Amino acid sequence: MITSEKKKLSVSQMTKIAMLSVLAFVLMQIELIVPIFPAFLKIDISDLPALIGAFAMGPLAGVAIEAVKNLLHLLQTSTGGVGELANFVVGIAIVVPAAVIYKRHKTKKSAIIGLAVGTLVMAMVGGLANYYVMLPFYSNFMPLEAIIGMGAAVNKSIVSMETLVLYGIVPFNLFKGVVLSFLTLLLYKRISPILHR
Repeated sequence: MITSEKKKLSVSQMTKIAMLSVLAFVLMQIELIVPIFPAFLKIDISDLPALIGAFAMGPLAGVAIEAVKNLLHLLQTSTGGVGELANFVVGIAIVVPAAVIYKRHKTKKSAIIGLAVGTLVMAMVGGLANYYVMLPFYSNFMPLEAIIGMGAAVNKSIVSMETLVLYGIVPFNLFKGVVLSFLTLLLYKRISPILHR
């Protein structure tokens, strides 16, 4: 009897993870340019379903949603999987810290602290992922000078790969983290009753 209940819960969680993953994949298709950042940095909110899933079902559910979302995106990739790997790493950088902190004390204060920590971790990981993986990868298709030039077009302080990361990519990820945090706080309590059924 206990085994049957655990199995049902497991199937239920897998179904919810699958639904949230598909939603995340759909949201990944909607990208917006934010004029104060370099044009190649487009914001999407595909990490939102992973955050909501992680708050409801734990950090591993959030990781699973990020993984499935990016595996689905591999079917239409133009980066040979590099973009998806970076998206997965940066996604779990906000999801895991936020969910781990929220799981300890399920309060609004804990959620805010978790999302703040997750946003900072995402900004750092995003900066490192771009510096060591994404920018070197894209420089095979576009000269690094042209990429830096796109950054300089919106911020004259951007003159090198280091300043592009420091003044373009890190602030962009901080901004994205704040947007995701706001939407998570706005939507989680409304959606969580469905996920806890």
